[in-house]
Amino acid sequence: QVQLVESGGGLVQAGGSLRLSCAASSRGRIFSTYAMGWFRQAPGKEREFVAAVTWTAGRTYYGDSVKGRITISRDAAENTVYLQMNSLKPEDTAVYYCAAARGPPITTPSTYNSWGQGTQVTVSS
Repeated sequence: QVQLVESGGGLVQAGGSLRLSCAASSRGRIFSTYAMGWFRQAPGKEREFVAAVTWTAGRTYYGDSVKGRITISRDAAENTVYLQMNSLKPEDTAVYYCAAARGPPITTPSTYNSWGQGTQVTVSS
């Protein structure tokens, strides 16, 4: 079973930046996954795909609402995935979740079998 722990959320003004981290572990076993992704969920809204990266090839995918402002990366040696968010907007306010997927498609929440507890990102106007 994979454990995921997010960090880096907080309060930032519009136009600012935040970097989220997600550390993965698998209880003494070698961590392996098809892809890691970030989703977000605002109050009263469905969980939204933000970005994903395939673990071996490092191919990246982004949601339309964040393209050009957010970059996902991974450090396979550290079992960590990052989400660099720039030019933040109030509509980016949400709880951001890190997740691990065993296979494609990697833009839908149902593909992911392990989830972190989430980290709050609040962007003030």
